[in-house]
Amino acid sequence: MRRGVEGPRSTGRSRSAPDPVPPVMFVPCGAAARRDFKGFTLLMPSVSVGNVGQLAIDLVISTLDMPKVGYFYTDCLVPMVGNNPYATAEENSTELSINAEVYSLPSKKLVVLQIRSPFIKNKYTSFCQTVLSWVKSSKCARVILLSSSHAYQRDDQQLHGTPLRYLLSPTIQKTVGDQMQELNWKEMEKVAAYPEINNAEKVLHIPGGGITKLLFTESCSKGIPMAVLLKFCSEGDNIPDALALVNYLNEWFQLIKSELYHVMNAEECLKKACSTSRSNSKTLKSCSKDIR
Repeated sequence: MRRGVEGPRSTGRSRSAPDPVPPVMFVPCGAAARRDFKGFTLLMPSVSVGNVGQLAIDLVISTLDMPKVGYFYTDCLVPMVGNNPYATAEENSTELSINAEVYSLPSKKLVVLQIRSPFIKNKYTSFCQTVLSWVKSSKCARVILLSSSHAYQRDDQQLHGTPLRYLLSPTIQKTVGDQMQELNWKEMEKVAAYPEINNAEKVLHIPGGGITKLLFTESCSKGIPMAVLLKFCSEGDNIPDALALVNYLNEWFQLIKSELYHVMNAEECLKKACSTSRSNSKTLKSCSKDIR
């Protein structure tokens, strides 16, 4: 025990090992509900700078008209509730949405987790471990994480070329590594751990990326196939960043055959989802504060 830090008071009982991290409780709902997503790709966002990952997920869900199949019951996220951000008619406008919901499209073997609120302090590790536990139990084939990083914290090598980057865990590198080369994509560069002091030691640095680095490293250590797609950006109107990230995803995953539908329609869709989120829970502002 460290000096000056009071330890737990003795209760006279022998200490037992800490309880294992409980799995995220996936609660299915609706007619299309299922617990087994064997062979599906899990697409999820990181709560990161500009909320780009979350906006991109909104665009995917609304574009593909994905039905909700359940939600996560977890104590790792700030509780919130609001109206249906994807309402298309009066009949479904009164449906409620919460902080973590799951959508599925069996025809494309795709399951999507949308996160709408920031993390509770010190719950990042618990959330990452429990999500990966759910990935294993639901038999998902791979995970794609959509994220972003502060543009102003790029180093010299990251200033060149496209602002889009990717990362692959070792298990997925074997199957899609060649495809990334064919797409001429740029892998996220490692940067000096101690700039101008020791440039030889390189580390993965994703400032403003929220849980991106933690979830990625956990996936690597657990042998879970994960790809991270991210964009360097700044806070502001991040709808163009979300559009760019979804088009980046579509180059590889081919969610739709052609280029994403007309930009104006996509922007209108995202603006509607953003306005709903702001009026319901002020999620975007709170998320921005959380990742700074």
